[in-house]
Amino acid sequence: MEILGIGMPELIFVIIIALLILGPKDMQKAGKTIGKFLRNVITSDGWKLFQQTSRDLRTLPNRLMREANEELEQVNREIKSAASFPDPTRSAPVNSRPQPQPFAATPAPKPVTENNSIAPVEPVKKDTESDSQNNA
Repeated sequence: MEILGIGMPELIFVIIIALLILGPKDMQKAGKTIGKFLRNVITSDGWKLFQQTSRDLRTLPNRLMREANEELEQVNREIKSAASFPDPTRSAPVNSRPQPQPFAATPAPKPVTENNSIAPVEPVKKDTESDSQNNA
């Protein structure tokens, strides 16, 4: 058992030294004064803040790992939803298959008339420069 970083053998040694220096009557007064001081320290808001901060620092690595894992899972879900690949482990419902469409006859092509005809294509002209270079 440790109290403020002092083990049991050290505490007994300090009490024996204090008893020799102060004596039995002054030892009671010193004990009472030290007890009041420690009670005031432990019940103070500063001590509670110190304890809370100490707990937070001890649990900080676990909390950070948990938050990082949650963020990673969220990003993973977003990537999967954005990719929207079908999941091979899940079977598609029967109603999700496309229904066959009834056969529809295509309309007959319209006869070509003069108004609907396409303009004739102009022949491609060769460059005269390339002809002159070929002739040279």
